[in-house]
Amino acid sequence: MRHCSVQVRGLLTRDELDRYNALMEVGTYLESQERYDLAYTIQQEVDILILPAIERLKDKGRARDRATAEYLETLRKQEQDEDDGEE
Repeated sequence: MRHCSVQVRGLLTRDELDRYNALMEVGTYLESQERYDLAYTIQQEVDILILPAIERLKDKGRARDRATAEYLETLRKQEQDEDDGEE
C-alpha cells in the first residue's frame, strides 16, 4: 500500500484520517495474505479519499504564492517611492 505524503495527511479531517488509517490497515492485511487484487481496490479508495486534502494543500500553496507576490509588490512600490523622493 502506498501512503500519502505527510503534508497531505496533515490536511485530512479527523473523519478522513480515521477512514484512511482503517483502509491502510485493511490493505496491508490483504497484501500480507497476497490478495493483491483486493488490495488494489483498497488503494483506489485511498487515492479517492485523499483528493480533497490534496486540493487543500494546493490552495495553501496558492495562498502562499499570492502573499509572496503581494509582499514583493509592496517592496517594489517602496523602492519606487524612495526613488521618486530623491528626484
